[in-house]
Amino acid sequence: MSDIEVPARPKKARKKANPKVGIVSLGCPKALVDSERILTRLRAEGYEISDSYDGADVVIVNTCGFLNSARQESLDAIGEALAENGKVIVTGCMGGNPNEIRKAHPGVLAVTGPQQYESVVAAVHEAVPPKHDPFVDLVPPQGLRLTPRHYAYLKISEGCNNRCTFCIIPSLRGDLASRPLREVMIEAENLLKAGVKELLVISQDTSAYGVDIKYAGSQWRGRDVKAKFLDLARELGDLAADHKAWVRMHYVYPYPHVDDVLPLMAEGKVLPYLDIPFQHASPKILKAMRRPAHQEQTLERLKAWRRQVPDLTLRSTFIVGFPGETEEDFNFLLDWLDEAELDRVGCFKYEPVQGAKANELDGAVDEDEKQDRWERFMEHQRLISERRMARKVGQEIDVLIDEPAQDGDDAVGRSAADAPEIDGNVFISGDGVEALQAGEIVRVTVEAAEDYDLHATLAPKR
Repeated sequence: MSDIEVPARPKKARKKANPKVGIVSLGCPKALVDSERILTRLRAEGYEISDSYDGADVVIVNTCGFLNSARQESLDAIGEALAENGKVIVTGCMGGNPNEIRKAHPGVLAVTGPQQYESVVAAVHEAVPPKHDPFVDLVPPQGLRLTPRHYAYLKISEGCNNRCTFCIIPSLRGDLASRPLREVMIEAENLLKAGVKELLVISQDTSAYGVDIKYAGSQWRGRDVKAKFLDLARELGDLAADHKAWVRMHYVYPYPHVDDVLPLMAEGKVLPYLDIPFQHASPKILKAMRRPAHQEQTLERLKAWRRQVPDLTLRSTFIVGFPGETEEDFNFLLDWLDEAELDRVGCFKYEPVQGAKANELDGAVDEDEKQDRWERFMEHQRLISERRMARKVGQEIDVLIDEPAQDGDDAVGRSAADAPEIDGNVFISGDGVEALQAGEIVRVTVEAAEDYDLHATLAPKR
């Protein structure tokens, strides 16, 4: 044996775990897309995503500030995150008013406004420095998402050029800023390649897409395609058809050029579904809201759309109790609903949001009266929905499966008439449902209808 002393092998240092970030995302789908972008950026830098307060090194709260009730929900969420974790970064719409947040919760680490992705990432860096390994930390081309694998929101623009008196979105998110068409299409293609079966197109004003950039063209698949609502719908429809997927349009104002998209719906390239925020029908109230007030022309347009696309689904939202709304105005709205026969409707009681021009209007409506009108509105629309849903019994329709059948329960899906989270469901029972998987599009026969939901069985294969 040699007399040479061999040193002991040094112990291998334990690899330090990547820092973890948690996120609480509040508000609308547009805010959800912001959260996804933040997480995608952080994941690319080596951060891991935690699904609990305990497992996170820092928590991001993406706030909503559109209504006073939403602001309170945001403040409550910040307080909960501080109590459960202690390290909290605030962003989103309410982040545009940092003094209000810091007054309620002085312990937050940082406050940034909406769409300020760089500021959020910088705040995370300061709280928990990144540990990045380019050979290990991979982010898929479609980015990270907070929705189920089979559907995704596709945001085509930020901000809004409208100046509705009840809304503070332009002051929070700025004027309309459209994304280049090529950038939108590349994101859509990556999502579809990753298995997404439904693209939900969103923005503050989807039908105004491209106005701010003068409909600038960009190269897509060897062609120069303009950033226009119609062109975008056509390109998305063609792309989705290649992947046997759906395209659904949200937040569409009834501008005349929207008529041009109806043929795409008739051809099946885009879902026969339009989400149009009418807000009211009384000409006086629409004027006070600074909304288009041609309710008679709108009714004629809806009728023309349905003649062209008989299975068109129309969804909308309304506000009751707006300053100056009389019983006559409210009854006018109910009569208009009877004429319009909208399929899906949501309703809000007016809230005097801080900073909104409507706060300066006379004729505030009593809170009890707002509640009474809201209840009457919802019951009125429920009966309309019930009648329209009953017409679907016996029809065959396509359904996108959201939840597979488990333990003898029905499979749960959505038809072309149903956007996730806000509309109804289709419950599928009977032979063959156990084999259905989330993200699968199947043909069913409608057996029964409720106010908002359908019950169906799998249609015979042809």
